[in-house]
Amino acid sequence: MQQSHEPAALSEMAAFAAIAEARSFTRAAARVGRDATILSRRLQSLEVRLGVRLLHRTTRSVSLTEAGAEFLPRVRAVLASVDEAEAAASAHAAGGPRGLLRLALPGTFGRMWIGPLLPQFLAEFPDVRVEAEFSNRFADLVAENFDIAVRLGSLEDSRLVARKVATRRRLLCAAPSYLARRGRPETPQALLQHSCLGFTGFQTFPAWEMTDREGRRVRVEVSGPLVSDDAEVLVEAAVQGVGVMMSTDWLVGRELADGRLVPILEDWTLADEGAVYVVMPSAKGQAAKTRAFADWIGKRFAPEPPWRRCNAPPSPLVDEEGPRLTSPPPSGTA
Repeated sequence: MQQSHEPAALSEMAAFAAIAEARSFTRAAARVGRDATILSRRLQSLEVRLGVRLLHRTTRSVSLTEAGAEFLPRVRAVLASVDEAEAAASAHAAGGPRGLLRLALPGTFGRMWIGPLLPQFLAEFPDVRVEAEFSNRFADLVAENFDIAVRLGSLEDSRLVARKVATRRRLLCAAPSYLARRGRPETPQALLQHSCLGFTGFQTFPAWEMTDREGRRVRVEVSGPLVSDDAEVLVEAAVQGVGVMMSTDWLVGRELADGRLVPILEDWTLADEGAVYVVMPSAKGQAAKTRAFADWIGKRFAPEPPWRRCNAPPSPLVDEEGPRLTSPPPSGTA
């Protein structure tokens, strides 16, 4: 396989063009801010690689050979094209947000809390086009060329740049009709006497782990009439009074706001509260469109996330939370 000379070729061509235009190693070095000996070595390397002399050198002057005179305008065109490409790329970082923004968003959370906001983002940044993937699969931002992703839970991959934009918390809830029929559980152990709805996507399924205000930890293995990997089914069942559900506040925010579900055992904290993050492949050379979206969504979720407000936007429920950063979870996991 032929070895690539592209990085060296550009610096060698730039040295040749500078010397040829200045007709002097010393003047060329002063123009480009390089030592004359460096330019001389690059020119020599270029001539060896091409197998032809490009410049006549004497102690008093430098002049183009016939090959050099033919080569110079082509070199100028190449260097101008490189400058133009760099300027265009820099405009994405230094100028206004523009271009295609590829987003990797968790399924239900993305559809509920980000999808309805995208038209506002596009209206504010008309030079940006968005390609959004809503999925619970684990997306490799670098390999799949995503600009930014929203992730839920705990982040353990230090290779990505992460920014926390909102908190979330787990809670237990049930419909008023269920509590009127079966009574309100006052302790975690009381859940053993209740119908509990099991989400198989939770890492601790079928156990629910919780901690009280004194730091005492309790683990209860619950059971009930319905188990599913689809939280839409469980939320609807909870609303209809089938049983107690462990959920995340963003998922049942509307149901809590309108009273269809009410929280229970509020003095206990459920394990794995986590947070909502935007993650990006790198902070260095970040495009303006990427920075704009991260800043924009952060402002929309501050100081309080929308699922804790009463005017939550309508959106269908499909599954639970989206992918974590550490490994691909089962479809629809939290």
